[in-house]
Amino acid sequence: MRVLVVGAGGREHALCWALRRDIGPDDLFCAPGNPGTAGLAINLPIGAEDLDRLLAAVLAHRIDLTIVGPEGPLALGLADRLRAAGRQVFGPTAAAARIESSKAFAKEVMAAAAVPTAPSRTFTELRPALEHVDRHAEPLVIKASGLAAGKGAIVCGSRAEARRTVTAMLQDGMFGEAGSVVVVESFLTGEELSVLAITNGRELVLLPPAQDHKRLQDGDRGPNTGGMGAYSPVSLATPELMERVEREVLSPALSELARRNSTFTGVLYAGLMVDPAGAPVVIEFNCRLGDPEAQAVLPRVTSGLLAAFGAAASGSPLPALEVSETSAVTTVLAAAGYPDSPRSGDVIRLPADMPADTIVFQAGTRLDERGKLRTNGGRVLGVTGIGKTFDAARAASLAGARAISFEGMQYRRDIGWREARRRANSE
Repeated sequence: MRVLVVGAGGREHALCWALRRDIGPDDLFCAPGNPGTAGLAINLPIGAEDLDRLLAAVLAHRIDLTIVGPEGPLALGLADRLRAAGRQVFGPTAAAARIESSKAFAKEVMAAAAVPTAPSRTFTELRPALEHVDRHAEPLVIKASGLAAGKGAIVCGSRAEARRTVTAMLQDGMFGEAGSVVVVESFLTGEELSVLAITNGRELVLLPPAQDHKRLQDGDRGPNTGGMGAYSPVSLATPELMERVEREVLSPALSELARRNSTFTGVLYAGLMVDPAGAPVVIEFNCRLGDPEAQAVLPRVTSGLLAAFGAAASGSPLPALEVSETSAVTTVLAAAGYPDSPRSGDVIRLPADMPADTIVFQAGTRLDERGKLRTNGGRVLGVTGIGKTFDAARAASLAGARAISFEGMQYRRDIGWREARRRANSE
């Protein structure tokens, strides 16, 4: 089977790494890829949102299955274009991808399907949005409805901060078109959990759950980011909780999307808050693998991944996945200035021989004319530690992070702190 992975980040590097278990280097392609994927696949210099050239490449290289990593090309209709050309693609149509590309649409779906989520209202005009904010309890959450690279949800501790945020989005164009519609949402308390499901539109197979860390700095301080690290498994995600997530969240959402003639195939990602009573409440849906969650989840899937992707793309029954009992912890190394104005061009000093219990996934990297690896984006590398226990995986991830350096490198040293606290309290 010849497979194309679309995207250039750590998620796509992790996908190529996982798929190489079943695919040889001559049959695996990545567009555009990065220096890390170049060691696993044939990189094609085509942007992830260049739909015309991607379609041409699929035809020219006789690609059997295209796996779309990021949300952008899905929202633009890449899956639609490929299916219209008779090609198999793992990823939803543009209509189904609105579950992520429009938070307002996602709220409509959840309301119709009785999926538990925070109370909210949607606005396109500034004055009524501000009037609503002035009556809202504190704290509250302001979300850009469209795609904002994982940074469009802002927790506001006061109504004054919320007013400034709404004004920045609706009046000042803070997120461009993505912020032209805003969702004002009640603040949820509890613990976050990422649940990802492979689906053919009717049935689903759960990937290992994960927990990510959005804030830039230790202790969940600093600005929101696209994600500074993740770990899997999560002891919070008991079999009983996962059964509830499937029954109360994922299956109803899939049914409602199908009812709207927007059948969803690919990975449906539910970003959840598990409230103090242990109930799952949806923060957001995504239409693809999470990043950095993929860098912690995929190394734990030891068999069945490619078969599941292919079955979902073709609408066939989904095979079971084999998942390792090991733990995985991913620490993201970010560029100087991230997330507001990440600096590019710094030389990355990456040891030639990393320990066997670590995997380095490249994201914001490039090779210069002399072959030196340099920073080329906000989130530069993801260092995944693998261990028989959570503590061992966490130690491996941190040791790997310390072995790498570049000017201005930022990373958290407390990935998985809630899990560590839970384990300490249970002893």
